[in-house]
Amino acid sequence: MTASDVRTCRRGLHPIHGAVLGGTAPLFLGGLLSDLAYSSSYQIQWSDFASWLIAGGLIFSSLALLWAIINLVRADRRGGHFLLYTLLLFATWVVGFLNSLTHAKDAWAAMPMSLILSVIVVLLACASTWVGFAKFGVGGGR
Repeated sequence: MTASDVRTCRRGLHPIHGAVLGGTAPLFLGGLLSDLAYSSSYQIQWSDFASWLIAGGLIFSSLALLWAIINLVRADRRGGHFLLYTLLLFATWVVGFLNSLTHAKDAWAAMPMSLILSVIVVLLACASTWVGFAKFGVGGGR
């Protein structure tokens, strides 16, 4: 009888990384919904809500991006899927930052560009969250 000590379980995202990654899409989605509410009512409070939600999404995506870059540098995380995940997070952060700068304008002057950027950042955030969870999962053994 032969015994094998080969472990086949894969390492997933750290649970904190997963929680931070999971928070990016809802915050950016809230910003998009606030932009939609502003575009239909022209109440300035919706533009302010969008600015705060986008700032929160930037904080969460910054933490997830930092974690992804650290994992990308590590030897056990090199590969096509993790590089794609990191690039999607970087694109999400860049477009989210540009969206934040657009929201810093007067509320009337921010439209329609802020709405377009909000749609793009939500799509990128959903794509990076999907790739992060579908390809890597959360947890896992060592």
